[in-house]
Amino acid sequence: MFAVELGDGAQLRPLEPWNADEFLRHMDRGREFIGQFIRLADVVTDAASSRAFLLDYAGKATTDSGRIYGIWLAGTLVGGVLFRTMNVDEGTAEAGCWLEPAAVGRGLITRAARLIIDWAIDERGLHRIEWRVSARNASSIAVARRLGMQRDGVLRGAGVHRGQRVDHEVWSVLAPEWRAARSSRPAG
Repeated sequence: MFAVELGDGAQLRPLEPWNADEFLRHMDRGREFIGQFIRLADVVTDAASSRAFLLDYAGKATTDSGRIYGIWLAGTLVGGVLFRTMNVDEGTAEAGCWLEPAAVGRGLITRAARLIIDWAIDERGLHRIEWRVSARNASSIAVARRLGMQRDGVLRGAGVHRGQRVDHEVWSVLAPEWRAARSSRPAG
């Protein structure tokens, strides 16, 4: 197993099927907060669904079509980042995130997302990383901005969340833009 230090006592590690019980406890702690904008909180509701969700991502890792990582703060799973989709042949991926309330405001998502985007561009040779977000999710939009992404547009009425039609904003960064921004970013 590997762990990457995020600073402030936080680590980024693969989130795997054997973490299903811990993942469910994390979802239970943050369900209402996480569920405001993403379906994850409505999908992972019991031990079986938690394990199935993580098994699905283990399969995606095997086929190189997605990845999922947890963020642990002081040894407790508090959130994560993922590539919901990856198409290595086309050089594209869609990144995403979630976080429980106890970990908000520490910059953990931005630091973790930078690491996985670095990996996708440098190691996997991807060209475009997308960030799709509910147009009402100001916190996630702020992360996209901090990552240096550009707003490509709005997909009006593109999704249904908890029975309501929602607009999705699409943000992206291209590999040359990412590399240029990274080279001018302060160390640390």
